Amino acid sequence: MKRIALKRTAWAALAAAALALSPAPAKAQRNGLYDVRGLNPDGSPYTGQMIVQQVGLASWRVAWQIGENRFEGYGMSAGPVFSIGFILGERPGIAIYQVGSDGSMTGQWTLIGSSAIGTENLAPIEPPPGSRPR
Repeated sequence: MKRIALKRTAWAALAAAALALSPAPAKAQRNGLYDVRGLNPDGSPYTGQMIVQQVGLASWRVAWQIGENRFEGYGMSAGPVFSIGFILGERPGIAIYQVGSDGSMTGQWTLIGSSAIGTENLAPIEPPPGSRPR
């Protein structure tokens, strides 16, 4: 009986130590509007906005507004990583971002079947009440 209690205490202490040594997770992305600045795979720059809306525990609906073009997709968060699947025209694409402690995101994107990669930076902005991406 004493041996079982000792094993349980040792396991509890080991679990507590593991939790204490684990790095703190980065702040997750949040609902709201983001300023978008990126480079297309051909090196040409673009700017716009993205709206991010949580639709599940770790799932998100996103929409980019880049000039006159609107693109939509769905994403998943896992710790400091945020990934999105989207459609550009009729081509599927994927984007992967690293979430910063300030809520900003830095990532790369590509279209399926392409050998080129674009880059994108997202910075959270406070939208005026009732506003939507342009």
